[in-house]
Amino acid sequence: MNRRYRKTVIAGNWKMNMTATETKKFAEDIKKIPPKAKWCETVICVPACNISTALKAFKDLRISVGAENVYFEEKGAYTGEVSADMLKDLGVKYVIVGHSERRQYFCETDQTVNKKVHAVLNTGMSPIICVGESLEQRETGITNDWIAMQVKSALYNVPADKLRRCIIAYEPIWAIGTGKTATAEQAGEVCSNIRATIRALYGARVARSVTIQYGGSMNPKNAAELLAQPDIDGGLIGGAALKPEQFVDIINAANQE
Repeated sequence: MNRRYRKTVIAGNWKMNMTATETKKFAEDIKKIPPKAKWCETVICVPACNISTALKAFKDLRISVGAENVYFEEKGAYTGEVSADMLKDLGVKYVIVGHSERRQYFCETDQTVNKKVHAVLNTGMSPIICVGESLEQRETGITNDWIAMQVKSALYNVPADKLRRCIIAYEPIWAIGTGKTATAEQAGEVCSNIRATIRALYGARVARSVTIQYGGSMNPKNAAELLAQPDIDGGLIGGAALKPEQFVDIINAANQE
């Protein structure tokens, strides 16, 4: 982490978990073990039906509420979709865009991810843009090229002044929900490459201001080591974000001097 130039952000991604009732219980449990969030911003991205409940439950906990997905059109005949304006009006601050599960199960492409990034930025919210490689891509040695392509595609036509509100989340697909984790050095190398890609597009000053997260099975045991890497500025947390004690431990790990 480098707090001199950019903020540290720990964000939970609940995926399709937690009812509204369970969301309230989660907040109550967090209140009993408040995190030491002195040096980082904390976010929990919840299912769309839980957003209003989460906003109320987390109001006094210094936890921002994020959404897990968004549609890129402003309005129209898109049954079941949720627009960026709808999320903004509720009070959402962050939106996950391009998660590998959205790409895999719902056929999202680099082009639709880019449209969603613009939709989120145009409302003043911050996108958490997910990039990552499969195990096959890592084993064939194309990780950095693949990630660079995803980053360039997601940021296409995004101006420098809006880029400062973007967060890039590196999530190796082979480590999501598997219990496998990239070593701190492997994760740090890819995140460094992401920053180099942004530097080539926008220059050094802008690149050093962008928060880059790691999101492949970060947990209380490995969080401190991962977050000690100079280009890892936070985490996008899956399973551990569903467990109050573990999530608090990760937030506390981000407060290292």
